Amino acid sequence: MTVTIMTERATPIDTLSATATFENLLQTVAEMNTPVGFKAELIRGKIIVSPFSKLRYSRRMRLLREQLQAHVPKGHFADTSPFLFRFAAAERGYGPDLYVADEAAFDEEGLHADGAALSLVGEFTSVSTKDADWNEKLDVYGLLVPVYLVVDMQGSEITCFWDPSPHGYRSRKTVSFGEPLHVPEPFDFAIDTTGF
Repeated sequence: MTVTIMTERATPIDTLSATATFENLLQTVAEMNTPVGFKAELIRGKIIVSPFSKLRYSRRMRLLREQLQAHVPKGHFADTSPFLFRFAAAERGYGPDLYVADEAAFDEEGLHADGAALSLVGEFTSVSTKDADWNEKLDVYGLLVPVYLVVDMQGSEITCFWDPSPHGYRSRKTVSFGEPLHVPEPFDFAIDTTGF
């Protein structure tokens, strides 16, 4: 198994046992002492270390979190704190940029929460994470998470995916920054993207 740091290009930094199980890898990710400004995730069966979002992302993340918080399902909350969510069926562990999750999932012992607790995930693309956000994470979230928002920082667009199924999301809508974007149930409101 390879541990990779994602900057502008993925670079291997260590090798792990090829026989490592999903649970072992997930535990390693959760316990990693990553460099300041970086987070670790389990993507495509590899431990990937990537930088936190750039400063210019902060306002957009805050604006989106504040709007979502006003419309979260009962017992859920919106946050950007770095927590790892496990998707056991796909053998993946992601630390979303922004998420809405059931508060009860954080009453459990351990270092990672169950992906089933998520009602929404938001990923803010960067050069180093764009491929995973638009492909791998879309496939995994599309099996379970009710709503997935991809904030495409390079394209100045936001896309909402919803209606998960065994084959992925059934619906999607994309708007340019500055246009409203409707987020369906369980939220049912329009995101104001004028500040994006």
